[in-house]
Amino acid sequence: MAPMESRIVHLAINRDWRSVYNFAHRPENMSRWASGLGEGLRADGDGWLADGGPLGEVRVNFAAPNALGVIDHVVDMPSGLRVHNAFRIVPNGDGAEAMFMVTRLPGQSPEQFEEDARHVEVDLQRLREILETDVETSV
Repeated sequence: MAPMESRIVHLAINRDWRSVYNFAHRPENMSRWASGLGEGLRADGDGWLADGGPLGEVRVNFAAPNALGVIDHVVDMPSGLRVHNAFRIVPNGDGAEAMFMVTRLPGQSPEQFEEDARHVEVDLQRLREILETDVETSV
């Protein structure tokens, strides 16, 4: 398969990058900020299951906790398509930069791709809101 069209959606978060990573990499926290995977995400063996809406149930496997801020995850669709979502939290001054690569999937219209990118942007804004305003957030 040829490389798919992609776009990096990113934003700065005014909190130490390690705190952002420690909160964001935990699947159990995702229901608070990630609309795509957050709802209905539940542990299943060494991975996670999520309701993929009209796509059906999807399996999600996350990168192991690490010191580099990598929160990559592979989503296995019922159709057999495997989607690698690259997601990073990196240092940016005294804060963090959250970066998510949105990929245009086969058969996805340009409008659907734009909508996916907007959803990711809203999710990252919600993550920023939680981490910048809730100083008691468990990390």
